[in-house]
Amino acid sequence: MAAITAGAIWPPENLATIRRDMNEWEAWWVGDPARLAATTNTNTRSKGGLFRRLMFWGRHNNRPEDRPSRADLHVPLAADICETSAQLLYGKPPQLTVKSEDGNPPTPTGRRVNEYVEDGLLDQLVQGAETGAALGGRFHRVTWDNTHSRPFITTVDADQAIPYFSWGELKQVIFCYDLEDPNPTIGSGPTTYWRHLETHYLDENGNGRIRHELYEGTKTQLGSIRPLVDHPTTAPLATQVDADATITTGITPGLCVTYFPNLTPQRRWRDLAAGRDLGRSDLDGLTGLLDALDETWNAWMRDVRLAKARIIARKDMLEDRDGNPTFDLDQEVFEGVETLGSIGESSPLQPVQFSIRFAEHAATIDKLVANIIRSAGYSPATFGEQEVGVMTATEVRAREKATLTTRDRKIRLEQPRLEDLLVKMLTIDADVYGTKGLNPDEVDVAFPDIAIDSPEAAASTASTLAAARIASTETLVAMVHPDWDAKAVAEEVERIKQDSPLTSPDAWRPPQLEADEPEE
Repeated sequence: MAAITAGAIWPPENLATIRRDMNEWEAWWVGDPARLAATTNTNTRSKGGLFRRLMFWGRHNNRPEDRPSRADLHVPLAADICETSAQLLYGKPPQLTVKSEDGNPPTPTGRRVNEYVEDGLLDQLVQGAETGAALGGRFHRVTWDNTHSRPFITTVDADQAIPYFSWGELKQVIFCYDLEDPNPTIGSGPTTYWRHLETHYLDENGNGRIRHELYEGTKTQLGSIRPLVDHPTTAPLATQVDADATITTGITPGLCVTYFPNLTPQRRWRDLAAGRDLGRSDLDGLTGLLDALDETWNAWMRDVRLAKARIIARKDMLEDRDGNPTFDLDQEVFEGVETLGSIGESSPLQPVQFSIRFAEHAATIDKLVANIIRSAGYSPATFGEQEVGVMTATEVRAREKATLTTRDRKIRLEQPRLEDLLVKMLTIDADVYGTKGLNPDEVDVAFPDIAIDSPEAAASTASTLAAARIASTETLVAMVHPDWDAKAVAEEVERIKQDSPLTSPDAWRPPQLEADEPEE
């Protein structure tokens, strides 16, 4: 197990580049102008600092005359990309099924998985997926305590973790939480930094173990280890750990943490041992274009402000009711320049209104947005391009090919890890809570297709197949209702049979005439 030593430099030096990049992506995802300016200016002395100083958000506006008359605006396209990524994965929830339940009554495993969903499993997954799209990945942790009747999952952001991989698989991870100083210094004394380190590792038997440690140090040093009871946040853990500060329950095969990469391969950190196995952010390589988008948008807004109709007047005409000079940012009359000769005397008032370069700015923004969306791996249609009429699945796939391709890549990373997470939840459930009859290996995860036919198109196709008698009733029901499971399809087939008892023309016979009835 890799260990963190007391007094170590913090954060670890091998994570400096990774944390700097994550901080920048987080700023764009959050979209706060003050944070964007602070993050870009903070990074000006690092690699690429000159480039950042030339960026819109990297410029220095220290002098009042250099600042714009309005606060800079931010176009939240980065946040839209990350949110869209999460919605593509979990907007239509995946089907969590148990293999042995196919057409059979629910099992204890299936009922327990449904209870996990009711507890907010999918909500945690979609929240984590959005964070992971911004930071390149996220950690989902199986959690339990004495206030819950079953395990649940929690999310830890990638910028709070120090992971260790072997052959691409997570073997250990340390989560670091910054805590408030329980005894803050009053005055100009040194600031004390308290940190809670939660280490997940495998013991010699391959079982997942969790260690909790509390450190008191400085901003740049981890400091010395302290008892868990010395801080109110970690004090409750003191009764749950052994002499080695390790949790004594939930000792089952495999880590209690699963890492979900957003995309692979990792281009930016492939030469860094600490980062090559991490996922890739949807915003990787887009900060320059995003900065140009904000610059163009603010230039457009500046045109709008400057295009307000105004009048240039002589100085003696710009006075308030008391005869004092006045200035208002939104006033319609401003002091004019002194003119020569008869021009100034004959033109005491001159109207001025600049044109708004609408077409130029709109075209530039459209081009930037298209390039950003394409570079992120999505189709423009995913972000609001309108289409008239009802489209079939084939037409949807054609217009959103890039988006569907990116979604499929993410699903291939997401599905096996979600299954591993559910297996660990069920294992912990049986070990910690004593739940009987659970079979973790039976869990199956399937992400639905988001580009399905419209109900009209599906019904038309089913009708054609039924008329040609080349598909069974079960196949037709499943085609019209692709979101139904096997049990729902079977029940619908049975209802159709009851509504249509005549299944063969041979089953019908004309009524027989009575023997004594004369023929006409």
